[in-house]
Order: sequence, then C-alpha cells, then structure tokens
Amino acid sequence: MNRWLLWLPLALFSLFFGAVAIGLMMPKDNIIESKMVGKPMPTFALPAAIEQRPALSSADLAKGKPTLLNIFASWCVPCIAEAPQLLALQKAGVEINAIASRDTPEDIAIFLNRWGNPYSRIGTDTTSKVQLELGSSGVPETFVIDGNGIIVHQHIGDIRQEDIAKLIEILKEAG
Repeated sequence: MNRWLLWLPLALFSLFFGAVAIGLMMPKDNIIESKMVGKPMPTFALPAAIEQRPALSSADLAKGKPTLLNIFASWCVPCIAEAPQLLALQKAGVEINAIASRDTPEDIAIFLNRWGNPYSRIGTDTTSKVQLELGSSGVPETFVIDGNGIIVHQHIGDIRQEDIAKLIEILKEAG
C-alpha cells in the first residue's frame, strides 16, 4: 500500500503535465465574428491596389451577383496558404474581389505574381478603415456578399481545400 502512495505524486504530476501539453498543442481559437453578417456592406471607395486591376467600392459588390470579398496582405503567411484555394474558386466561376490591408502596391504585385491573382478588383486599405468597418479582426478573412450588397457569411482565417464546397454552396444560396 505504501508503495502506491509513493508513486501517487509522480502519477498526478504526469497527468497535470499531459493536460498542459494537450492544451498547448490544441489552443482555443480566439476569433471575433463580425456583427455585420446579415447587414449591408458599409459604404466605401478604395483606390486600386495595383495598376492591372480596377479599384473597389461597395457599389461593385451590389450588382446582382453574389461574390466573395477576400481581405489579404502580402506579408500574411496564411494568405499564401489560401492562394491555391482562391485560384480553384476562381476556376470554378466564383467572382472574387479583394481588399489589400496595410500593404504597398509593390509588395501586392510581387505577392500576386508569385502566388496567382484570382481577383477581379482589388482595393487598397492602407489604414484598415474598411476592414474594421466590416468587423474583420485580421487577415485573411473572406466574406460572402449577396447580389444586393448584403454580407451573408464570414469565413475567418485561410480558406482550406475542405472549405471550397461550402463556400460555393453559400454563394449559390445567396444568388
């Protein structure tokens, strides 16, 4: 009996250490969902981020056809990770517009040349004003906008392969 009592502190320490290790390997997502979902896009007009694509305004997102609005930055590593999925969505016929957040035209051009350019229009938001008005908490984030300019869905973080079908379905429902 006394032998088991000697091992009890080690067993308790091991359990505690294991619980802490699991908690560190699987951190809780601290995400902030936008309160703009279900509401009209805020009114904005952003200048073109690069010469090869037109500027972006809220009016461009209310032309009768659902679209994706992707908020990205050239310095954002998860934005690189989602680039192939955005190209796949474009190839599937999805219109994707973008807001480049806190970036320079040169860096945006390098990013798009390296990772591909799925965007119809790209506006530059150097102060993150529009991003904050959308209730976006970081990059990347993607919003589904219906044809009337209403935000119907927010995807927080990078788009992964398993997210493509869901986004296409939400776009169809928004049509």
